[in-house]
Amino acid sequence: MLSALVRSVAFWTPAWPSWALAAPALRDQAPPTPMPPRRAAPTLLGATPRRRAPDAVLMALQVAEDACAAAALAPAELSSVFTSAHGDLAIVDALCRTLAQDPLLLSPMRFHHSVHNAASGYWAIGCGSRQASTAVAAGAYSFAAGLLEAMTQCAADLQPVLLVGCDTDAVGPLRSVNTSRGLLAVALVLVPPDRSGRALPARLLPCPAPAPALRSAAARTLQSNAMGDALPLFEALAEPAATSLALPLSATLSLALDLAAA
Repeated sequence: MLSALVRSVAFWTPAWPSWALAAPALRDQAPPTPMPPRRAAPTLLGATPRRRAPDAVLMALQVAEDACAAAALAPAELSSVFTSAHGDLAIVDALCRTLAQDPLLLSPMRFHHSVHNAASGYWAIGCGSRQASTAVAAGAYSFAAGLLEAMTQCAADLQPVLLVGCDTDAVGPLRSVNTSRGLLAVALVLVPPDRSGRALPARLLPCPAPAPALRSAAARTLQSNAMGDALPLFEALAEPAATSLALPLSATLSLALDLAAA
């Protein structure tokens, strides 16, 4: 049994670029009408690096900033876990096309952005953090794996942990073999049980579990993103009532969660 408290929640998509906008939509209390397309704009990056950074980095830093601000905790003081199924697929597509057409034109900057911990590195530099940071990738189970890692660190160290998950749209030939669509980033600040927050006990179950059914129209429009396995928990967090759910963690494991009432 692991136990942590959810101190704050953050959410970003082009349609709902904040938790304040997303939470009502995830309760089906607001029509799921997308806002005009926009890019995330984290304040930790200056204008030039923000213009050069890919969507995955911008989204991850935006929700990380928002979660820390909502938790009233200094970003530089938090350990962090960044999770993504695929990283930035547009960057991967651009690198593959360059390698196929003219390898000598390969961009070091694009290669730098393709590594799986790019967002973690930008975050550490942007907020001046010297705390531990972990990058997780577990395919279709990436959010659940990242949540398990963050809760384990929180319980072991008795310190707050920032969890950030994001994935992007498959583009080019990758769309024929990768089903991730759209942009989605989420974040939580988890704190030990002796602090204030919403209790989230978790148990590792030695059995598979089907993905929980999504209740809201908003979540169903986002479920094709590779970070879509986060949506059942965020629907639950948008509601004040207590709820229980199990997130698939692998073909043989699941993560049972018992979210307390707000």
